[in-house]
Amino acid sequence: MDRIVELAAVIDRHVTGSGICTTAMPHVSLIRADQPSTPTPAVYEASLCLIAQGSKRVSIGDHSLVYDAAHYLLVSVDLPLVGHVIDASPDRPYLCCKIDLDPAMLSDLMVAEGGAVPHTDLPVLGVYPSDPDLIDAACRLVGLLDRPDTIRALAPLIEREILYRLLTGPHGPMLRHLVTAGSHLNQISRAIAVIRRRFDAPIRIDEVAAEAGMSPSSLHAHFKAITRMTPLEYQKQLRLQEARRLMLVGGATAGTAGFAVGYESPSQFSREYRRLFGAPPRQDIERLHAAPSAEIAL
Repeated sequence: MDRIVELAAVIDRHVTGSGICTTAMPHVSLIRADQPSTPTPAVYEASLCLIAQGSKRVSIGDHSLVYDAAHYLLVSVDLPLVGHVIDASPDRPYLCCKIDLDPAMLSDLMVAEGGAVPHTDLPVLGVYPSDPDLIDAACRLVGLLDRPDTIRALAPLIEREILYRLLTGPHGPMLRHLVTAGSHLNQISRAIAVIRRRFDAPIRIDEVAAEAGMSPSSLHAHFKAITRMTPLEYQKQLRLQEARRLMLVGGATAGTAGFAVGYESPSQFSREYRRLFGAPPRQDIERLHAAPSAEIAL
């Protein structure tokens, strides 16, 4: 627990106010919240989320998980989730470190490790008991922010150690499938990348399936099994979340934001936005401006 306390102190030093903070390390983000937040949809990229203080709930469909300083969250493919901080206060803020997974580094480690890729039914989203070695490595990685001149040389080495510990942990079989060409998890990961790249254009299932190396029917079945939604539902969430960002950060109107993400009908955009975020676009953005903590989804 001493290392968790140390990790919390480092995060607290480098994040001012509530929100998500990028760092000098491209794969590392820090998050802080001074109060519980409202449930907020967001796309969680493939990543490891380590809470140093406080707790959080994430949901996909009717499936919910809670994690805290004694448990970490592992997301192995980009997923639209609903997350909200459930334990935070000005005296004991929610503090979290998010480390994005590097597929190329994972693949390189898997080759170095050798061995067959075992069958697995592990979910692509899971909460696991904290590993002291993993916490120690994360603490050393985030601690490099106190010595920025060491980041370039040491950060890749510690990131590699963290991925190695994940690859050899209880979720190792699932991560091996993620980076193994031809596996369903690898194919769906490629399909997700295609949809994210073209989220504002009409989706063509046959083209997405071809790029993923699957038949349309296989894509649909495995996509829903892994993400709990269809490719079209996934794209819709991407569109609505980007529209929300354009209005919240860029000051766009609802009509402009809806058109920018691919909606041709303002009424359809407003209707689907309200269904996802619980309020019409203008009302939702006004609420977020009044309560910034609601923006914290990671």
